[in-house]
Amino acid sequence: MGKQYPELDERLTEFIASQTVFFVATAPCLTAAGEGGHVNVSPKGYRDTFAVLGPRTVAYLDLTGSGAETIAHLRQNGQITIMFCSFEQETKVLRLYGSGQVVLPGSARWDELAAHFPRTADVGAQLTSQRAIIVVDLQRITDSCGYAVPRMSLVHERDVLDRWAGQKSAAELAAYRTEKNSVSIDGLPALDEELARSR
Repeated sequence: MGKQYPELDERLTEFIASQTVFFVATAPCLTAAGEGGHVNVSPKGYRDTFAVLGPRTVAYLDLTGSGAETIAHLRQNGQITIMFCSFEQETKVLRLYGSGQVVLPGSARWDELAAHFPRTADVGAQLTSQRAIIVVDLQRITDSCGYAVPRMSLVHERDVLDRWAGQKSAAELAAYRTEKNSVSIDGLPALDEELARSR
C-alpha cells in the first residue's frame, strides 16, 4: 500500500532509473482565489533525460515541443508533480511533489546541470532539441500500489524528435519556439523574453 518517504533513497533512485517514461503535471493559478485554467499533464521519454541530483532534488531535460505549459506554470507558481509508473513486473506508482524552476541554456547553472544529461554532450542535440532543464526541489515523496496498471513492454524509444530537430538550424528552432512556446494556452508567459536572452 501507499507510503510517504522523507527522501529518495537508493531503492527509489534505482526504480526511477529503470523507468522508460515519466509524466509531469502542472496547473496555473489565474485568480487571487487560486482558481486556475487548464491543468497540464505531459509524458516524457528518453531514459537519459531525468536525473536524481540529491535525496530531495531532481531535474529533467526539457526538449522542444509544440507547447510550453509546464514552463509557463512554473514561472507563475512553481508547483509541479512528477509521476513514475511501472509497467513491468513490479507494481508501483511513485509521485514526486515539489517546487520547480526553469534553467535556460546560457544561464549560470546550465553547464553544472547539463553535466547530468548525456544528451547535452552531443553538440547537435545541444543546438537543437534541448530547450531547458527543469529542477525540482521535492516537498513530498509518495508511492502507491499501481495494481490496475497494465504490464507493457518497451519496443524501442522513438527518435522522431531528434530527427525533426536535427533537420533545423538553431535559428529555425528559435523561430519555432518563439511561435509555439511564447505563451501557454491560458495566455501566461512561457519562453518569450527568456528565450530571446538565452540565444
